[in-house]
Amino acid sequence: MAAADAHAARIAFPVEGMTCAACVIHVENALRQVPGVRQAAVNLATESASVELDDAAPPAEAIRAAVAGAGYRLGTQSLSLNVGGMTCAACVIHVEHALQDAPGVVQASVNLAVERAAVEFVPGLTGLDAMRRAVEQAGYTIESSEADAGAPGELERLERTAEIRALRRRLAVAGPGAVLLLLGTFEPLPWVPPLMALAWYPFLLWALATPVQLWAGAQFYAAGLLPLRRGAPNMHTLIALGTTTAYLYSAAVVLLDVLSPATLTAAGIEAAVFFDTAAVIIALILLGRLLEAQARGRTSEAIRKLIGLAPSTARLVRAEGEVDVPVAQVAVGDTLLVRPGEKIPVDGHLTDGYSTVDESMLTGESMPVDKAPGDPVYGATLNRLGAFQYRATQVGQDTVLAQIIRLVEQAQGSKAPIQRLADRVAGGFVPAVVAVALAAFLLWLLLGPAPALTYATLVFVAVLIIACPCALGLATPTAIIVGTGRGALSGIIIRRAEALERAAQVNTVALDKTGTLTTGRPQVTQLITAAAIHPAAAHPQNPPEIPPSANHESAQNTNGAPPRASESPPSAEGGLGGFTPRTAESELLYLAASAERASEHPLAEAIVAEARRRGLEPSAPSGFQALPGLGVAAEVDGRAVLLGNRALLLQYGIPLDGLDEAAGRVAEQGSTPVFLAADGIALGVIALADAPKPTAAAAVAQLRAMGLEVALLTGDNAATAAAVARGLGVSQFEAEVLPQDKAAAVRRLQGQGRVVAMVGDGINDAPALAQADVGIAMGAGADVAIESADITLMRDDPAAAAGALRLSRQTLRTVKQNLFWAFFYNVLLIPVAAGALYPLFQALGGVPGGLEFFFGELGFLNPALAALAMAGSSVTVVTNSLRLRRTPV
Repeated sequence: MAAADAHAARIAFPVEGMTCAACVIHVENALRQVPGVRQAAVNLATESASVELDDAAPPAEAIRAAVAGAGYRLGTQSLSLNVGGMTCAACVIHVEHALQDAPGVVQASVNLAVERAAVEFVPGLTGLDAMRRAVEQAGYTIESSEADAGAPGELERLERTAEIRALRRRLAVAGPGAVLLLLGTFEPLPWVPPLMALAWYPFLLWALATPVQLWAGAQFYAAGLLPLRRGAPNMHTLIALGTTTAYLYSAAVVLLDVLSPATLTAAGIEAAVFFDTAAVIIALILLGRLLEAQARGRTSEAIRKLIGLAPSTARLVRAEGEVDVPVAQVAVGDTLLVRPGEKIPVDGHLTDGYSTVDESMLTGESMPVDKAPGDPVYGATLNRLGAFQYRATQVGQDTVLAQIIRLVEQAQGSKAPIQRLADRVAGGFVPAVVAVALAAFLLWLLLGPAPALTYATLVFVAVLIIACPCALGLATPTAIIVGTGRGALSGIIIRRAEALERAAQVNTVALDKTGTLTTGRPQVTQLITAAAIHPAAAHPQNPPEIPPSANHESAQNTNGAPPRASESPPSAEGGLGGFTPRTAESELLYLAASAERASEHPLAEAIVAEARRRGLEPSAPSGFQALPGLGVAAEVDGRAVLLGNRALLLQYGIPLDGLDEAAGRVAEQGSTPVFLAADGIALGVIALADAPKPTAAAAVAQLRAMGLEVALLTGDNAATAAAVARGLGVSQFEAEVLPQDKAAAVRRLQGQGRVVAMVGDGINDAPALAQADVGIAMGAGADVAIESADITLMRDDPAAAAGALRLSRQTLRTVKQNLFWAFFYNVLLIPVAAGALYPLFQALGGVPGGLEFFFGELGFLNPALAALAMAGSSVTVVTNSLRLRRTPV
């Protein structure tokens, strides 16, 4: 037993879903049933399980199945790994399969363009070392994890500095070697025929080709042969097989020509060598890889810019004075000083001073923002004018910039659904190409022109080289990277590649009104007095009573009935809070502001603000009572005041006279009418409106110009909603929509077969944002709305929603272009490389003179041109994706 204990292992892992002691018993019993598990102990407080195993290797799948069978689940973590050695879509498939086969890994998604793997795993059942071993066994490497490299290391990786440096070194050998071999075998040059007559000349070519093949091309062997042994060939495998075939064929011909010329003659083989072909292929592929690496480095320009925005030092204010420290040492609660022209180190709230801050690097908004004490400031933004002090509230990975970088990296590392097509094709592409190359080799060896082995070898090499699926692997991720990066630099944060693809398919946009299209701050736009309509309006004989208030006992008289307002007019000395009204408008506004003085309703705040702006200081009301769905009632300076909608006055039997028609005109103009009555007399209507944002109408026009249907969702009445919609150019709207009904409104649109994007900013928009096919949250809105959205607009501008949809459309269009050219390239050129044009040229009487450089004398594609075409396809795809950087958003 002691010997067995020496080999025992103990692991711990999280278990989710447990709520009581009975859950603990269930999980423990389930784990004890797993073969290889000796003991199991479950801790409810920490939601974890600890098991003792017979062997060090945990039976991950059995443990997961046992926990799931008991009705619970294993907790998971996410990790981002930087993977080295990938070159094509087939590599992506191989790395994904290797990671998914590792014990404890739940899911793995690999992105070729950023060379990163996103892994979801169960901690305890696996770890970074196990993932590294799995990837290395597949023929690739894990260069680092997200926690290993800081900003400088990540910047260097994104710029592909090390890769570009290594490619340049190898190209420095392969390039001159290939050029010398080409010049040494090009017979029209006058010095070549005499050299070719020398017996040692083939050995000179062999000597020049060897360092190109074995050193400059060594990476193709290292990354291509190990996967081949595991039955998972990749692009490097094709290159290694193709160039090695040409190289070994040439070496064999040289040796046989010296040692046994009769053998060559008997086999019908010409003493021609292809050292130059192998060297040129390697040189061209390295050149293409270099150009591709440089272009792919530019695809990550946006994320590099974001990383580079953060300042490296901060100026702390301490009791002993100011001191400069690295930003990493700043803690929450520290006070920092920022001078004009300096970048703000971390997020916080201004405590002393005033300034103007350029926040364009985060929001895309070019106009600087004024800052006063209490206002938020964000790390990496630029202080323009005054010096100020502020208190740090978010540091490190909690700053807005860090969160944006994290979201952009997640989006760039995710996969769009359209990429699955390329992945499925790439999964079996390389083995299929090898099969096609072998079939073509055998076909031309048996049926080809003499010397058949020579031409069969050329065809075999050409097919292997031309069919490398690099373009397929880069088509989607490079476009996603550039598109999401372009959005991030303009204040448009796209969370996932899937959202980007869905946004491109949107045909209907539902817009919240308040806070999205409007400022969200109502303002008084008009005062309409009854005196102006009916100067001779009479007092009623029986003025209405104020409803009883539960909170103001003084508002009731001794018999329990609500007090009647005084019928005497207010005194000039103090009846209007110290202000003697000179106009009916002033009296109307004063009474309304006094009645609403204690209310927090946005309309009430607007009325109070307008009164104070005009020099009217509201007095404190008594007997205040909110009347749900109607308005408020209060006593102001002894007068019974009712303030609310039309139904409120009608309920108390107060004649509206001409105010009803005036209120209708107010609503038709897009304002909300609020009626006021005092002592049973309707004194007038106050019109309030939530002014549209300056860019709202232009945003709607942009959406409609894109062919999108635009719908307005608002809780306003139908007349106000119609006026706002008309003013903004919206033809479809739903009025009086309660917050909880917005999601239902989106469902109704979806039920009509529409792909809906919902744009909102408030907490009440969160269900609708989640229901929509694409949720777009205004960055100035509530956190819960932003968390529910697929796309976040960092600037408070509805026109950015149009920019996000435009960018999505252009990105998806670029993806489709890339995939078309990648597929078209292979469909067209693989048959050409396999010799499909040979019968055509024979029927035409030979290859035309202008095409002999490409197809030789008989019509077989030059393998060197196959290498050039292959490299060109990858560069073309990446370059096409880079055009997205100029997309207007």
